[in-house]
Amino acid sequence: MEDNRPTLRSTLTLALNHALDHLSPSENRSVSATSTLAALRQKLDIPLNRSGIDANTVLDELVSGVEGGITDSAGGRFFGWVIGGSLPAALAADWLTSAWDQNAGLYACAPAASVVEETAGRWLKEIFHLPASASFAFVTGAQMAHVTALAAARHALLARHGWDVEQNGLSGSPAIRILTSTEKHGTLVRAVRLLGLGEKHITALKADAQGRLLEDSLKQALEAEPSVPTIVVLQAGDVNIGAFDDFATLIPLAKKYNAWVHVDGAFGLWAAASPRLKHLLAGVEKADSWITDGHKWLNVPFDCGYAFVADRAAHRASFAYHAAYLTHETEARDQLDWNPEHSRRARGFATYAAIRHLGTSGIADLVERTCAHAHALVTRIGSLPHSQMLWEPQINQGLVRFLHPGKNVTEQDHDAFTDHIMAEILKSGEAFFTGTTWRGHRAMRVSVSNWQTSSADVERVCQCVSTVLEKASASVR
Repeated sequence: MEDNRPTLRSTLTLALNHALDHLSPSENRSVSATSTLAALRQKLDIPLNRSGIDANTVLDELVSGVEGGITDSAGGRFFGWVIGGSLPAALAADWLTSAWDQNAGLYACAPAASVVEETAGRWLKEIFHLPASASFAFVTGAQMAHVTALAAARHALLARHGWDVEQNGLSGSPAIRILTSTEKHGTLVRAVRLLGLGEKHITALKADAQGRLLEDSLKQALEAEPSVPTIVVLQAGDVNIGAFDDFATLIPLAKKYNAWVHVDGAFGLWAAASPRLKHLLAGVEKADSWITDGHKWLNVPFDCGYAFVADRAAHRASFAYHAAYLTHETEARDQLDWNPEHSRRARGFATYAAIRHLGTSGIADLVERTCAHAHALVTRIGSLPHSQMLWEPQINQGLVRFLHPGKNVTEQDHDAFTDHIMAEILKSGEAFFTGTTWRGHRAMRVSVSNWQTSSADVERVCQCVSTVLEKASASVR
């Protein structure tokens, strides 16, 4: 039999060296991608080869081909969207996950993966102060976590009306309405579409000046149709300003009308790990389901989200499937009973490693440290000439806009100037920010969730923005 071990070692060592080169960049490497779409296509969109190519050659050519097209989202000066990096322990565990190549759908197929996921799920519930009896699922991200939790909600609500949705489908079933705030995230909308609940059944209710769903607004909506099956979706950290709904007030109100309460905590649920911030989540444990991401604030590699459901029976009924050709366990946890996927990556290993590496105190420090960096960035950039702080962070999200220095300028001029400054910051390569439109104004979002972000990064980025602003302002005077 041919011994492939030397080739395997050579190829994996080469991959390790390329990875270390990427993770140990020079001080001058651009945070944003520098290549154009045309250039990337020219290098990568090549004819399909008929004969095989040496693995090392493939890797070298791949690394060369993607050069300039990889953003430094793993680094400390990436503040776009809500993207964390990868802790060394989590990254290493993720590499081992690929090497072990376990199909983590059944205990029988991947025993260690099942137990690791079971343990990590218990740890996460402790970190978030959720009921120990709640079920959980490890999924690809918040998008599929919404789908998982809301599938359980769909089952439970329709069962109360005598409808078996898994057997009968949705045709002819009572319609389910979804009440949420105007600050809802797009992943919720897509989950509603995927589950066949219908986007038109989402009602976006008014939020207050702090971005929180108003109690009176929710009460009026619930009272208007008290017998309609209802899901109430609350926010634990919205994507623009990190707003938290008043769970202690809104959850009991929704439960009074037999609504299922679902909490979108894609990143904000991690505030529960912080002694200083956990008050923002007071009462959240009384909800029916919760979701969050691991690849945001826990800083594990992408393809990691979590769903939690208080009603274990509804959760399992939505997904469990048994067949003669499968080997099912009665004592161990078969992940496919709780997950939308059948064959699946053993994503629990990276979560397990990250939590073990940090401990509860380390997770709290990571959350609080990144919040402090976000606050420093927003307040310092917002105090620069021709800049305005639109939202001071209460966690790790804040907003600034840039004011056109000309005379007789309009709001549209300020919006255009804001987009111009953001583009110039990206062009500088010093930092990566993304924009949004918030309450009618274009703004630059500041989102900090990477374990590597430091005070030195904050200083460097503030100086960059100051230089860009000064240059841009001088050019239009």
